[in-house]
Amino acid sequence: METGIYVRVSTEEQAQEGYSIRAQQEKLKDYARIKEWSIYKIYADEGISGKNIKDRPAINELINDVKNNKIKNVVVFKIDRLTRNTVDLIQLVDLFNKYDCRFNSLMESIDTQTASGRMFLKIIGTFAEFERENIAERVQVGFERRAREGYSTCSAISSYGYDRENGERVQTINEKEAKIVKEIYDMFVNQNLSVTGIAKNLNLRKIPSKRGKYWCTTTVRDVLTNANYIGMVRYAVNEEKRNFETEGKHIPIISTELFEEAQRLLKKVQKISFTKKPREETYYCGFLYCGKCGKKLASHTNKRTKADGSSYLKIDYYCPCNYLKVCDEPSINHNKVEKAFVEYINNIEDFKLNNDFQIEEQENKRKEYLQNKHTYELQLNTLEKKQKEIMNLYVKGDIDFENYRSMKELIDIDKNKIIEELEKINAELNKKIVIQKEDIILNLRENWELLNNVEKRQFLYKFINKIVIVNEKKAKQYFTKILDVEFNNMI
Repeated sequence: METGIYVRVSTEEQAQEGYSIRAQQEKLKDYARIKEWSIYKIYADEGISGKNIKDRPAINELINDVKNNKIKNVVVFKIDRLTRNTVDLIQLVDLFNKYDCRFNSLMESIDTQTASGRMFLKIIGTFAEFERENIAERVQVGFERRAREGYSTCSAISSYGYDRENGERVQTINEKEAKIVKEIYDMFVNQNLSVTGIAKNLNLRKIPSKRGKYWCTTTVRDVLTNANYIGMVRYAVNEEKRNFETEGKHIPIISTELFEEAQRLLKKVQKISFTKKPREETYYCGFLYCGKCGKKLASHTNKRTKADGSSYLKIDYYCPCNYLKVCDEPSINHNKVEKAFVEYINNIEDFKLNNDFQIEEQENKRKEYLQNKHTYELQLNTLEKKQKEIMNLYVKGDIDFENYRSMKELIDIDKNKIIEELEKINAELNKKIVIQKEDIILNLRENWELLNNVEKRQFLYKFINKIVIVNEKKAKQYFTKILDVEFNNMI
């Protein structure tokens, strides 16, 4: 077994106690011979104190050889020759264990191959655990105090949208990332994009996450739930008993109102876990509940062919418990659900919502955006032709470089203005027609049937928690009836 002999002595110890390097070496070599160990090397720190490790070249060399598996056994004359620091001793024994290296001390008769040696390691392990817990408690107290004072506690990486330089206690806004944070909240709250849809959007645009990787539902959700963005500092996020938020010293990126609206919608997303990915036609998917057993209904679509050869999509909603023979509720056709919902609306007294949902006005705005986009694109095309013309003039030698550069800069200024306007227009055009709280229809009875499938789903998603529905049998026929509609607190 390849053995490393470690010896150390300070000048004072050599004079007072007779721990000479030579004496230690001779006794340890004899000990290794008796044990039939192969001596790989003798590591000697002469005239160096044992109060720390970093200032001792020989022990650092020994540590490297242990890590490189060059030695599998370390022997010392006495434990205090290895170190006088308890923490260092614990760390060294942990290191030896990690690399499957034995440890022996001649004077204390410690050999990790013996029962007493293993007991020694267990005692050391107990002290090690105690020391680690003490360190963890001290670190925890420090982090908690810093958080309560409003300073950032991010030890590894800052929140997306912020940076924190080494030594700085307050995080600063990363303008490029902060712009994306605002976009994420806008896409989720105002454009009704799902968490997955937002991740796809960012990945398609090749926008990296904070760690330089792609976006997924988890990273997007982390942004949407991070109170950092409204100027708060969070502590122990995943620990219910220790978790708290306090006002931070950093600058917020978004408004409190926008953040709170995102939290409300996120809770709703968790509540509406769709049985399958909803299609445009199955806009009731995720909202319908069985009136008999209370189970959420699933959807089923089937492509059918009419007598004239044209095709149509047959949509049914069914109770999963029916297949388990727990519930006898039959499936319900989508058209019957639609009819029952309209009837339910018509039977509600004084069913008035906040404001008029002006679909026509939004459509007019969209047409205006398209017209402006066409105009700007023509202007941009003209400028690009001019740019090519002056390039040709410069190449032919008709104008010098200074004139070419001057004209190009003027064109670039005009182009950048147009491109900026086009980006704004495209952002508006990419937004779906959204039913927002301030734009809700004044009377749902009059306007529900005017909405297309996407708009109907948006309405349900934003304002309905659940629809309890049942098939009632009368004269051997089933009649679909909605028992209850649970609106959220925005109505």
